[in-house]
Amino acid sequence: MNRKILALAAALTLAAACAADKKTAEKPAGKPVEKPAPALPADVAQLAQPEKPAAPADPAKPAPAAPAAASLASLQPTGEFVSPSRSEVSPKEPGRVAAVYADAGSRVGRGQPLLTLETEYFKIEVQRAEADLARAKAAEADARRDLDRKKGLLGNQSIPQSTYDHSQAAHDQTVAAVASAEAALALAKQHVDDAVLRSPLTGVISERRTDVGQRLGEAGIAFVIEQTAPLKLRFSLPERYLGDVKTGQTVTARVDPYPGETFTGRVKTVGGVIDPQTRTFFAEAEFANADGRLRPGLFARVDLGGK
Repeated sequence: MNRKILALAAALTLAAACAADKKTAEKPAGKPVEKPAPALPADVAQLAQPEKPAAPADPAKPAPAAPAAASLASLQPTGEFVSPSRSEVSPKEPGRVAAVYADAGSRVGRGQPLLTLETEYFKIEVQRAEADLARAKAAEADARRDLDRKKGLLGNQSIPQSTYDHSQAAHDQTVAAVASAEAALALAKQHVDDAVLRSPLTGVISERRTDVGQRLGEAGIAFVIEQTAPLKLRFSLPERYLGDVKTGQTVTARVDPYPGETFTGRVKTVGGVIDPQTRTFFAEAEFANADGRLRPGLFARVDLGGK
């Protein structure tokens, strides 16, 4: 009896458990719990905010004007003084250097002696040419006297025409000999003058390549001279000012070696080609530089305010 009661109780318990499991399976699953998203950094959050629409422009209020371009007078470009001419000076005649009168860095004027070659042989040539000229003149005088005598005899018909013609030809030859001797003398004297090497321009000696006792040939360079009077100042300007710079326009320049001083020149050249890389053009102004204080290679600040 007890066994039947226990078996029945176990059966009821099992049936109740199965019914509970069935209800649990039929019950719909609940929604998952959402977790809050992490906060964004401050700079990212600022970028993520939507942009505010721009306020409409007020038609009654004028728009701000664009900044005006700088005027030509306000510009102060930097330029460089350059020599308009550079000469490599060499003697006209080969010879040995006897004396040197200038050195590198010296200021020289046009025609100023720079050195002298040995002239002993040239002077001997002058003496020989003078003797030849004297001999030719003596022969010419004798031929003229003979011609004058023959001319009188021909007038009296004392000599034939052929004799007179012979005297005339002899006289003409002596006249030509005198001219040749005079040219030879002038050439000999020119050799003496050419023995003195002179500066072909006014400027500064940038190089000295010779010394006393050195032999110079016809192609030997003794000095290199750069012209300093007048002097050119070359500078560049932006392309938008091409129409504002005119030939003859007055410019002033200031250089560091002479603080507080200004030098005045005039525009001589305005470049018509624009540099494709820098979008600038060049201009050149000429400065008289009579005192020679400005030198090639010197930098200057340019003022284009003058007209």
